[in-house]
Amino acid sequence: MWRVLKPFFNKNRKIDILLDDLVAKTCSYDFSSLSDSELQGKTFNFKNRITNGESLDSLIPESFAVVREASSRILNMRHFDVQVRGAIALHMGNIVEMKTGEGKSLTATMPAYLNSLTSKGVHYITVNPYLANRDANIMGKMFSFLGISTGCIIEGMSDEQRKLEYAKDIIYISNNEIVFDYLRDNTKHSLDSMVQRKLNYAIVDEADSIFIDEARTPLIISASTKQDVSLYKKINNIVLTLGDSDYEIDEKSKGVFLSDLGMEKVESTLRKYSLISNNQNLYDVECMYITHYVEQALRANKLFFINKDYIVKDGKIIIIDEFTGRMMDGRRYSEGLHQALEAKENLKIQTENIIVASTTFQNFFRMYPKVSGMTGTACTEAQELKDIYGLDTVQIPTHKKVIRVDDDDIIYGTDKEKYNAITSMIEEYHKKGQPILVGTSSIEKSERMSSILKKKNMKHFVLNAKFHEEEAEIIANAGLPYAITIATNMAGRGTDIKIGGDPDKMSHVQFEKNKKFVAEAGGLCVIGTERHESRRIDDQLRGRAGRQGEPGKTVFFLSLEDDLLRIFGSDNIRNMLHKLGLKDGESILHPWITKAVKKAQKKVENYHYDIRKNVLKFDDVINDQRKVIFAKRREIMTRDGLSLNLIIDNVNSNILSCLNLNDKSDDDLKEYIESEFFRIYNLYLELDSSLSEEEMKNILDSRVKEVIESRFDGVDDNDKQDILRKIMLVNLDSLWSSHINALDVVKSSIGLKSIGQKNPLNEFKKESLKMLEDMLRKWQELVLSYAVRINVELRTKKVVQNQDSNVMSFDNYSRNALCPCKSGKKYKHCHGMNK
Repeated sequence: MWRVLKPFFNKNRKIDILLDDLVAKTCSYDFSSLSDSELQGKTFNFKNRITNGESLDSLIPESFAVVREASSRILNMRHFDVQVRGAIALHMGNIVEMKTGEGKSLTATMPAYLNSLTSKGVHYITVNPYLANRDANIMGKMFSFLGISTGCIIEGMSDEQRKLEYAKDIIYISNNEIVFDYLRDNTKHSLDSMVQRKLNYAIVDEADSIFIDEARTPLIISASTKQDVSLYKKINNIVLTLGDSDYEIDEKSKGVFLSDLGMEKVESTLRKYSLISNNQNLYDVECMYITHYVEQALRANKLFFINKDYIVKDGKIIIIDEFTGRMMDGRRYSEGLHQALEAKENLKIQTENIIVASTTFQNFFRMYPKVSGMTGTACTEAQELKDIYGLDTVQIPTHKKVIRVDDDDIIYGTDKEKYNAITSMIEEYHKKGQPILVGTSSIEKSERMSSILKKKNMKHFVLNAKFHEEEAEIIANAGLPYAITIATNMAGRGTDIKIGGDPDKMSHVQFEKNKKFVAEAGGLCVIGTERHESRRIDDQLRGRAGRQGEPGKTVFFLSLEDDLLRIFGSDNIRNMLHKLGLKDGESILHPWITKAVKKAQKKVENYHYDIRKNVLKFDDVINDQRKVIFAKRREIMTRDGLSLNLIIDNVNSNILSCLNLNDKSDDDLKEYIESEFFRIYNLYLELDSSLSEEEMKNILDSRVKEVIESRFDGVDDNDKQDILRKIMLVNLDSLWSSHINALDVVKSSIGLKSIGQKNPLNEFKKESLKMLEDMLRKWQELVLSYAVRINVELRTKKVVQNQDSNVMSFDNYSRNALCPCKSGKKYKHCHGMNK
């Protein structure tokens, strides 16, 4: 049904007609008279109907009504009609915008239940483990009542635990955990060791944060390398000697570049410390790696700031998410930037890692056959969500009318004047007992606001990455009478601010008394200390007030010194203010200003969207190659009769393609077949140059098979396949790791092709394809070289080497060391298992 109706979701009127009809049908079911066992029996009934060919879409009204009734009984929460409306839109594969406090978590239970009936698994994905665990515990009670199993996956779980959780019907998990499990699975050497099932359906909470804000974030599994980290400190010391005229900063693109004068100064110092020779400069090929260190040191010192972009905690650089203000534990900047920051802050420098496996949220979530998302703010990014993910955005009305008062922006000439005005407003509203939420864009600015209030002896709480652990309690108390809370970005907090405080922390009488007092005082007052580059982030802050029809007030204070107005506002806003008569110490409050600011924000959003689109085009090239490699890995792990056929197929297709590509003459062909490559591996054959390609292939097949079979003489077929799989997977993984690291370098420099009037994307496609072909050819040669040289003795489980090879012997090997076959297991769990 929904496949036919989905195109209508492009027109609001037809969306409303469709949703009205299905909501009415859902409401027509009344299961209140059913006993618990009768209600529970509906799940078995639905599964039988699906098995007999009935579609999920035909079950929407009845199944949603069952969830509604079960929720009323188990959770004491009955879905509002608008939540049913949102649930239908989610099931049909859309991004659903529901305002803060409208109950998105409960809404998602309906499509989660319906899609779980196929037993293929539903992934409910949140932005942090706390929310995943909280929702799994609460909603899991209702799902369990209906006979649906619920799992939750958090950091620290073993692979065995993860596999058990993924086997359940509905799995709650954070976006990072699920992507890293996917990447780890694609480095495993057997299907049994993989934890995830085939991807089926995902419901993504805070979808705009994951699909937009973190879309380009690379999720990387890495391994450390041997590296001279002292060079980072040496280069950092050189950069610290530079003056303003030695470099130029482009704030829009967040780039920093040495001027000619700066280049000369850096090169002179490098020569002084013998880091480059007297006849070398930073443009020499041999010095490119030095240039990389200099560029990252410049970025670290001139573009990245402590307490804004990162904090130092326990001797480590912790990245701050610019959209949510959260600490991003475990995340590291790539390409040496993180090491440059460690050098800047005089911390112990960790070695730069090589990429073993990587992907982005964009590419991962596009692999689901069906995906939907929900958030409080999506409509401003509807076009991007449609272009990138093919998802329409559906706006769901609020359960109660919004009565919050949203004032126009108030703008001042300077930051000092702005903060004085903010402080005055806080004092005024605090006297009335009105709870106040002050939104800031960085830790630095939240601490500046906190410092001002401390001087005024005004009690307050600060919510930023430095106080991450106290987040839930701070938010729970933010709606109390007289409460003042300073927060660095409110995106993805996952917890509502309820006027009157947290009802679970006090008696019902006290809560109702507090709630009445705050409502009469005007509800929650939200004060924004500046406008964010993205309108969505401002809307998320504003949406904290006036939830569920409560009173509230919001206002944003700006100054001409704010980054947004200074960098992107151009002179239009400044000229407008002069026409309106802005004087020192005065403010302007006018709808024109609010519109001008939104126009500046739109300009920034379009700028970042263009970047994301461009980056995605390059990422898609890498993703296509990732799919090829991961599919090849799965083929190796699943193919029956792997023993020789796959190796022979790969080797001979490679050899023959090489011959064809090089368009060799008969003499060249004979010389190639008699080359050193074939002599080393005992594959040397004198072939008649008059042989056809098919005849040549048959001879090569026969000879390769003969030689490999001799290495496995008397070995059980299962053991043989296991060994060959390891040979193929270990070599493929090693080469793939080198390949994606090389692609990273090519991608970072491919922009230079535009200087020669060439399209960088087309050049990257051609270059990366050639690199992939070379990598696969090398892999086939490596597999062949291992397969024709290895000798396996079944009785002792020893793997020894033919006299011509360099393969490591397994004799006298430490049982707790990693097995030299590179399986990733300890020796005692691999080739030393029976010793």
